[in-house]
Amino acid sequence: MTIEQMLSGCIAKNAAAQEALYHRFSPKMLGVCYRFAKNREDAEDMLQEGFIKVFMQIQQFRGEGSLEGWIRRIVVHTCINILKKNKKFNESVDIIHANGLMGKDDFIPSIIQAKQVVECIRSLPLGYKTVLNLYALEGFSHREIGEILDIEESTSRSQYTRARIMLEDLLVKKNIIQKNTIKLKTLKAVQ
Repeated sequence: MTIEQMLSGCIAKNAAAQEALYHRFSPKMLGVCYRFAKNREDAEDMLQEGFIKVFMQIQQFRGEGSLEGWIRRIVVHTCINILKKNKKFNESVDIIHANGLMGKDDFIPSIIQAKQVVECIRSLPLGYKTVLNLYALEGFSHREIGEILDIEESTSRSQYTRARIMLEDLLVKKNIIQKNTIKLKTLKAVQ
């Protein structure tokens, strides 16, 4: 089934088209949810809720940009809304992890297993993990993150900085990278 057939079928609320769309995009979207969730079960719940919203809003897709990108945005916002219901984002963690800004912005070596990086990201405190995911992996600006999470733009920036430092510390402790070699913009590969 082509994307166009899936779209028209989903608009007509055709179960076979909805199933085809789900099977086509759910593996990647589960990966997105997994980065925000505490465990696989929570990620699967986020995914299901996200796809319910996709099917309810499918007629709003205008064909501008990719369907995958449109679905991803809905899934990300669904994850954020679920997290917002359960936790406040302006809670902070001890500042001991923010003892200095990193001066180098090199790269994560290509030999790093994406799973190890994702596991380290998932182990970050909720606010850090969420801001890091939205900024470094989803491409939102700190202003947009502030609006989405109902926090100050400066809070988003500080949480990102602290998340970055904490992530680097975790990756160094696990012997995945050497100190001062992380560049979060290269994390797009772990998606």
